[in-house]
Amino acid sequence: MDITKATQLLDTCVTPEGLRTHDESKLPEIADALRTELIDAVSKTGGHLGAGLGVVELTVALHHVFQTPNDRVIWDVGHQAYPHKILTGRRDRIRTLRQGGGLSGFTRRSESEYDPFGAAHSSTSISAGLGMAVARDLKGEQRHVVCVIGDGAMSAGMAYEAMNNAGSMQSRLIVILNDNDMSIAPPVGAMSAYLSRMVSSSSYRQIRHIAKDVGRHLPAPVKRLAHRVEEYARGLVTGGTLFEELGFYYVGPVDGHNLDHLLPVLKNVRDWSEPGPVLVHVVTQKGHGYAPAEKTADKLHAVTKFDVVTGTQAPSTAKAPSYTSVFAKALIAEAEVDKSIVAVTAAMPGGTGLDKFAAKFPDRCFDVGIAEQHAVTFAAGMACDGMKPFAAIYSTFLQRGYDQVVHDVAIQSLPVRFAIDRAGLVGADGATHAGSFDTTFLATLPGFVVMAAADELELMHMVATAAAIDDRPSSFRYPRGEGLGLPLPDRGTPLEIGKGRVLREGTKVALLSFGTRLGECLKAADELVSRGLSTTVADARFCKPLDTDLIRRLAAEHEVLITIEEGAVGGFASHVLQYLATAGMLDAGLKIRPMILPDRFVDHNSPNTQYEDAGLTGRDIVATALAALGQAGGSARALA
Repeated sequence: MDITKATQLLDTCVTPEGLRTHDESKLPEIADALRTELIDAVSKTGGHLGAGLGVVELTVALHHVFQTPNDRVIWDVGHQAYPHKILTGRRDRIRTLRQGGGLSGFTRRSESEYDPFGAAHSSTSISAGLGMAVARDLKGEQRHVVCVIGDGAMSAGMAYEAMNNAGSMQSRLIVILNDNDMSIAPPVGAMSAYLSRMVSSSSYRQIRHIAKDVGRHLPAPVKRLAHRVEEYARGLVTGGTLFEELGFYYVGPVDGHNLDHLLPVLKNVRDWSEPGPVLVHVVTQKGHGYAPAEKTADKLHAVTKFDVVTGTQAPSTAKAPSYTSVFAKALIAEAEVDKSIVAVTAAMPGGTGLDKFAAKFPDRCFDVGIAEQHAVTFAAGMACDGMKPFAAIYSTFLQRGYDQVVHDVAIQSLPVRFAIDRAGLVGADGATHAGSFDTTFLATLPGFVVMAAADELELMHMVATAAAIDDRPSSFRYPRGEGLGLPLPDRGTPLEIGKGRVLREGTKVALLSFGTRLGECLKAADELVSRGLSTTVADARFCKPLDTDLIRRLAAEHEVLITIEEGAVGGFASHVLQYLATAGMLDAGLKIRPMILPDRFVDHNSPNTQYEDAGLTGRDIVATALAALGQAGGSARALA
């Protein structure tokens, strides 16, 4: 296919202003060109594809009907916003998606004025949109605020909290419910489209107002009954009773791929002047318009580079199993001998490896949807009654359930086991998904056992360790990506709680690693030894409880002690320094240098480049040691 010819119509739609110069009859052709451009671009970069394919027509319709960027369009999560990026002045950079210095894979305020709210986590759009609507009203400005939220994101409590708040206010807010897996949608078609146009039309609403005016003169019981009859009649026709109860005027369902159905409804809700929120239920198909996506179970939700004609993705070049798959293997091994082990995830069974666990133990695996708060307390409840829950949640997603970790788990000392995937920097997903803070926010809690795996074998041992801990909460963290290719046993062996290990003995420099920077420490030790600096390398394994015997020995027997971790300030190094300070071991001139993630958000790039940017490579460790010793070769970054 000649991609240039197939997408040349987009040359006239560099921004939404250009799109709005076209007659509505031209919009289906523009949508086709946009879909072709999207498929070609993602085939070269990888990224999220299925969700974007599903909202091509909706994206065109929104930017044609609303006066963006003055009107705000907020894309929940943002992974479906690639078509939006193409139409909002970023088409010339769309093939830099998720690459160093390129476009973000999500919406980002600093990237474009057409991205009014940055996102990458789910279910924030309605809260943010309501805030913008209230700000607009307080400032006396004129603009529409439109939130586009998928039905998956509607499983999160935050979305309902926002809707409950919006429904009690008079601020005009438009919510587009993108129902992209038919999970809650009744059939759509010509009749549905007609009814949606009817209930969103000014004539229907005028009749409704007249009826309400008449109703005010009726006895209260009759008035209440009439209101309920009208409300539930519309609910039965359209399926929107729940949203009506939350205070939204419901319109839908509408075929999200039929612009003849979609445009009139969007114009109707744009043009009415009534206060209060409205919800438009739009039914779309994930992967729509691209046959290879439509045929796959996940609709090519997230892809590597692929062949446009066949949809075949580039083969994996991994030389070792991923940490995620090793976790699944280890947990299955524990569950085979302990029937009380159960697993919980928050809408990420594939991403956490629990799909494999569910295949083996379908009655003992629970996907609670995008509801991390519920996931944590649900696991706590099971722990109360003798089960052994493993809550497998990405590091950044666990942030959303932190109060529950504190209040429902830690204070009650319940043995919930947190398997923290995506610890450390994560590459193309960038700062929004980087696991930078879990050690800091968990190790500060009394009674928590906090571990970090240095490699996949250690991960297996930590799964076994967590399974054996039955009197308090525990966590173990591990990164995205593949392991080292180490031989693995059938089942892990529980570690001694609070005890690290020494891999190399030396006398001058001590490197104390927490997590998978251990490999870089070993490289650094080789270089230091070649410079005549005898170096010890130790793996802490535990941030809490600390191996104080190991730390005391390293501090007493070496001139320089360097801690290395893939986390933010306040984590492992802070606990080590706290111990050394209170034990009086900093009084005799020990040179200690903590190496942590920088105090800024690290932008998307390849993981190796990110760690170079963060100053956590073997080269940086060597430079830090040399600088501490006052020797040439210490870098400015190491001294910072």
